[in-house]
Amino acid sequence: MADPAECSIKVVCRVRPMNDSELKSGSKFIAKFPKDGELILGGKNYVYDHVFKPNVTQQEVYEKAASAIVKDVLEGYNGTIFAYGQTSSGKTHTMEGVISEPNLMGIIPRIVQDIFNHIYALDENLEFHIKVSYFEIYLDRIKDLLDVSKTNLSVHEDKNRVPYVKGVTERFVSSPDEVMEVIDEGKSNRHIAVTNMNEHSSRSHSIFLINVKQENLETQQKLSGKLYLVDLAGSEKVSKTGAEGAVLEEAKNINKSLSALGNVISSLADGKKSHIPYRDSKMTRILQESLGGNARTTIIICCSPSSYNETETKSTLMFGQRAKTIKNTVTVNLELTAEEWRARYEKEKEKNATLKARLNKQELELKRWRAGDTVPEEERIDNTPDETLNIAKPKTQVETISNEDREKWETERSDFYKMLDSKDSEIDSSSQMIERLKQQMLEQDEMVQGCRQDNESLQMEMQRIQSENEAAKEEVKEVLQALEELAVNYDEKSKEVEDKRKTNEQLNDELNEKSTELSSTSDKYQQLQDMEQHQRKRVAEMMSSLLKDLGEIGVAVGGTSLDAKINDNAEKVDEEFTMARLYVSRMKSEVKSLASRCKTLETSTASFSKRVEESESELAECKLTVVQHEAKMKSMTTNMRELEQKKRQLDEEVDILRDRYAELQASQDVRDELLDSKEKEHDEKIQTANEMKAAMEEQLETHRVAHQQQLSALRAEIADKERQIEDLQDANQCLTLAHEKLKLDYEKLKSEEAEKAKKLSELSQQFDRREQAKQDLKGLEETVARELQTLHNLRKLFVQDLQSRVKKAVEGGDRDEDSGGSHAQKQKINFLENNLEQLTKVHKQLVRDNADLRCELPKLEKRLRATAERVKALETALKDAKEGAMKDRKRYQQEVDRIKEAVRQRNSKRTHSAQIVKPVVRPGQQHHAGSPQGIRGGGGIRGGGSGHVSPNQNNTSYRNTSQ
Repeated sequence: MADPAECSIKVVCRVRPMNDSELKSGSKFIAKFPKDGELILGGKNYVYDHVFKPNVTQQEVYEKAASAIVKDVLEGYNGTIFAYGQTSSGKTHTMEGVISEPNLMGIIPRIVQDIFNHIYALDENLEFHIKVSYFEIYLDRIKDLLDVSKTNLSVHEDKNRVPYVKGVTERFVSSPDEVMEVIDEGKSNRHIAVTNMNEHSSRSHSIFLINVKQENLETQQKLSGKLYLVDLAGSEKVSKTGAEGAVLEEAKNINKSLSALGNVISSLADGKKSHIPYRDSKMTRILQESLGGNARTTIIICCSPSSYNETETKSTLMFGQRAKTIKNTVTVNLELTAEEWRARYEKEKEKNATLKARLNKQELELKRWRAGDTVPEEERIDNTPDETLNIAKPKTQVETISNEDREKWETERSDFYKMLDSKDSEIDSSSQMIERLKQQMLEQDEMVQGCRQDNESLQMEMQRIQSENEAAKEEVKEVLQALEELAVNYDEKSKEVEDKRKTNEQLNDELNEKSTELSSTSDKYQQLQDMEQHQRKRVAEMMSSLLKDLGEIGVAVGGTSLDAKINDNAEKVDEEFTMARLYVSRMKSEVKSLASRCKTLETSTASFSKRVEESESELAECKLTVVQHEAKMKSMTTNMRELEQKKRQLDEEVDILRDRYAELQASQDVRDELLDSKEKEHDEKIQTANEMKAAMEEQLETHRVAHQQQLSALRAEIADKERQIEDLQDANQCLTLAHEKLKLDYEKLKSEEAEKAKKLSELSQQFDRREQAKQDLKGLEETVARELQTLHNLRKLFVQDLQSRVKKAVEGGDRDEDSGGSHAQKQKINFLENNLEQLTKVHKQLVRDNADLRCELPKLEKRLRATAERVKALETALKDAKEGAMKDRKRYQQEVDRIKEAVRQRNSKRTHSAQIVKPVVRPGQQHHAGSPQGIRGGGGIRGGGSGHVSPNQNNTSYRNTSQ
């Protein structure tokens, strides 16, 4: 791989326009754009690589945010683009857009098109392999969007410790259209939902991975680059989105994964923390190389300019500022060839050799220093890294060395070499030990990391279980509270029921008392009524006598004033009885109308029953006619078969007779020829024989033509008969279907008639009940009128009694007796007034019941009208069915008559048709030996061919001979 280089994460901000709901709610546009790359919100300035205003186009967003990554990916770098923001902030519109419209396409379709455009413009020696995969993280589970059966994929690490999703579907693509098909397939399987803030809210984080591998066919150089295109689900506030049920669970998981992403960004931005929590979420684990690793990353933060979402927008802007401080270390993903590896090995080998030579020279210098010699500066080795290792040989003084010293130095040197060899072996063993220990340390680190992951997962599981337990406890508490409230409510309701029951018992007792009182008052009322009738008779007699006297006395006596008093008393009585009389008259009119309606209903039911009986009789007649037609059809078919058999017999007899006639004629011709040959000469015999032969051939030709014509006519007749039989069968089938339909209609009519009879019985019962209620009401009205009359009489008696007692008081009567009598009279009046109030209450209740009955009466009338309409519709349907049956019957009769007439005509034509001289010889028949011209069995003449015709339904075969 190439040398690594640091680069910062590119962060751009996109502010969407205000939507309709924000405008309707009266939210304000609070974002300000002082200059390019800056955004002011709530008085705070935020600086990014670029800031897009609400009126920006999709093309501008792509060119400034994503177009540079295409070239980086094709040069062998890894790239990542992901959109971050709250829900309904425009992330999916930025990443995907509307694929079918070129102006509204998002980053993913544009970047796909741009990748292929760059590839088409590159050198022909480059070979590319492009794979795509599409998956989502839903409820912290990785689901393959190209294979819905893969719902819980896991994240693993390759040999270079780079995370990847194991088992995800990878599709090889070769054109932008294929990539778009893959995107459409994945989008159809993605989870979306409707919330209060977004009609198409993404409920998962979607990741579209493009893996580009290229190979130079000339240099064998291989590059690879990965491009992650991520559409994150937006953070949500449940109070704003109104999420419930499954959508609420999705929102919890979305916020949890986004908080894990925020923790990773914060840890990377801090720079002091040794542990980065990539493993807290599967999303951060997959994006580990994009955040602080080997990738060129662009983050698009999407914001809402509305004051309604001010807090969420500030949180998103702070996330972008933290992400901008993160540094990634990017390198080219280069796969070296064998020659490049060899050249690198030779370079490292030369470097190692130079270092070994320098080491040997430094060891010699060290020995000289240890021996006590001084090394001049020009012979010393410079330890600078850029020193050329061409060191001159040390200039030693020319001195004589004894053999003993030389041997001593040789032994020391050999000892030193041995020591160096032992040290080298120790160093090698220690280095091997260090390597093994490093390997063990790495394994231990992996085990520790695995244990940490397991511990973290167990802690998360424990937290989840604890939260679920707490939620369950809260639910249990709520259920217990609800049960307690229900128990309290039940106790209260039971107490109320007891109280109501007691009050009901009291009211029943009071009602019984009142009923006894009412019976007693009714008895008294009867007595008073009898008295009233007697008094009326007396008053009538007195009035008649007074009127006679007044008529005799005249105007001088002053009869006008007397008449006025009498009229006043009569008007008071009439005023008290007017309401009762009016109500009674109304009830009488209503009873009369109901009675008339009942009579009409009875007449209509009687007419309906008569109509149903008539329809049943007509159906029976139709059945009989259908049975008769079926019997006629059977007899016709049998007659047709007998006629066909007779026809065959007659044809066979005609053929036999023709054969005999031909034989006789041939023998007669031969005899005539023999007689003529004796009388004439040999030449004339030959000439006559030739002429006979020609005549016979002409006669045979004429007979053959007539025979062919007769055969064609017979075949046409057979085809016509077969068609007629098929037509008769079709007509018979239609009649049977119509008969079954009539049966079904008849059964329906019977069931509907039974239902209507039930409804009529119910209506009659209701009418009887109403009549009984009306009679009871009438009796109560009469009792009320009597009570009113008695009350009026009592008042009159009371006034008379008072007048008489006043007179007595004036005359000095006994006051004690008067007070006692007036007190008893008052008690009676109070008692009667109470009874009158009770009777008025009963009367009002009866009036209400009568009003309810009046309300129900139009409903019942509507039902009766509906039943009557239904009966009429059924009658019309029955009439139509009868008419159809009659038409079918007439058509069937006409068809039968036509067939009979055709058969008669053909039979009559058959008797007068011309006779065929040459017979049709059937297979199996023997021809006489005396026949002329050598006719073969089967009707063929020598030298002629025969054409076969397939046998018909009667198993009769014909042969057509030709010359």
